Amino acid sequence: MSDESELPTLPHHPSLFTDNPHMLKETLGFIGGGNMARSLIGGLVAQGLPATQVIVADPLAQQRTALKAQLSVQVTEDNAVAARAAQVLILAVKPQSLRAVATQLAPAVLHRPLVISVAAGIRATDLQRWLGGLPVVRCMPNTPALHGCGVSGLFATPDVPPAGRTLAAQILGAVGPALWVAKEQDMDAVTAVSGSGPAYFFLLIEMLEEAGVQLGLSAEVAHRLAVETAYGASQMARVAPESAATLREQVTSKGGTTEAALKRLEAANVRVIFANAIAAAAQRSAEMADQLGEG
Repeated sequence: MSDESELPTLPHHPSLFTDNPHMLKETLGFIGGGNMARSLIGGLVAQGLPATQVIVADPLAQQRTALKAQLSVQVTEDNAVAARAAQVLILAVKPQSLRAVATQLAPAVLHRPLVISVAAGIRATDLQRWLGGLPVVRCMPNTPALHGCGVSGLFATPDVPPAGRTLAAQILGAVGPALWVAKEQDMDAVTAVSGSGPAYFFLLIEMLEEAGVQLGLSAEVAHRLAVETAYGASQMARVAPESAATLREQVTSKGGTTEAALKRLEAANVRVIFANAIAAAAQRSAEMADQLGEG
């Protein structure tokens, strides 16, 4: 074991936040230092969180070195060290590994930190069982979070106090909006809509590019047109007070080109096809949660 495992419990820095009651005062422990953990830490540090309030446990020396160099956080290869130091413990490991990691962590979390899991497909109720009954917030961020423009669905077990919900929303809010759902089953829908959602938009961009090329555009021009159109449409939908349906109607002139395209899509039952696809994703999410939570 390297001397990284001898790190002391990290200090609080309340004096740094007295002028901003919304800033975090708790020590954050991350189990796993991959892309999602790095994005969350980077977002929090950019918002003013002192890096000294963060400790990251990761088994890979290269990962620890990069985290320390890029974000100035404390690092360790020992999960228990990070867990004992943390008032908020963020689990950012692969779903297939989480049961073993959580079971091993149980003796190190007797001080009952708030646990936030960003591992896809692991139910909070299963995680509670593995950890010995801790309050758990389950989160489903999506990949745009890696660029600071994601969105996350959150579910809290009943024993998470209001302050814990606020903490979780602040932490996930570092990479985009954090939205609460009332039932854990709703997380399957969150996974289907936003967790898998970027792939649907990438597919649409891909199809627009291919159609543009078939109509005679160069691949470069077709790509740029598709990507910039997707960006512009998403920006309009994000800031406009109108619904997506209203925005669609506003750009659809009667007898025009847009109407011709949309009529063809509607005739092909694109809404039914898409609804069935999202339902399949939600069903698969539930199946994976059953499989990963066994035992």
